[in-house]
Amino acid sequence: MEKIKIIKNPTPEYPFVINNKPKGLASAPLNAHDKENALYQAAEIFPQIYNVHGKKEIEYGLVHRIDTVTDGLLLIATTQDSYDKLIKLQEEGKFIKYYTATCKINKNNGNQLTGFPLFEQNYTLKIGEKIKVSSYFRSFGKGHKEVRPVTEKSNPAALKKLGKLTLYETEITIQEINEDSVKVECKISKGYRHQVRCHLAWIGLPIDGDPLYNFNFINSEKSDGQKKIAFTATKLEIPGTRFELA
Repeated sequence: MEKIKIIKNPTPEYPFVINNKPKGLASAPLNAHDKENALYQAAEIFPQIYNVHGKKEIEYGLVHRIDTVTDGLLLIATTQDSYDKLIKLQEEGKFIKYYTATCKINKNNGNQLTGFPLFEQNYTLKIGEKIKVSSYFRSFGKGHKEVRPVTEKSNPAALKKLGKLTLYETEITIQEINEDSVKVECKISKGYRHQVRCHLAWIGLPIDGDPLYNFNFINSEKSDGQKKIAFTATKLEIPGTRFELA
């Protein structure tokens, strides 16, 4: 099992730990006996994490998580006061997360996958271009392993839940352009499961190697699990400071 790397140790001013989680390692345990996750590894180094009461009992001070297939920054509070303040910042949209991704260009990706509402291509691929994508979300597919955007133009079944959902926005900045791919930085303040991956797939920029949202990769010989998704959580920002991968 691969190990986390500590990016920031807890201090009196910032009583939380930030670690770099490798791809393939879960952020949180599935049950109380699960030790193959980043939270367990961090708590072995900083046992004060076990004194924090989070939204889920077995997740203790875990504030910011990422998908198992994704690598990058996780944040875990080491005091209850720190946890409570960070959660409040998240709720107020003041805890900002940044991701980088290499995306394949496929304008038909959302149409080729099922369950995606129509997305009107109203952006141009040029360096520095900022694309803001907003939607509600719903679980999708067998075992609800995926998510899909929901908009006012979605089908009636999806719209039934519209009034109970939260609007999520992803700000995408084009950083590099190659022949059939682009490198982007994505910024969010409120996060939903698979939000960035799904939004990129929806607008025709699915992440290279994404086993759930890249239609061409799913249907290619490379989808045997050998290739890793080109997606990393690179920066975390709270009022007054920012933490990022070296």
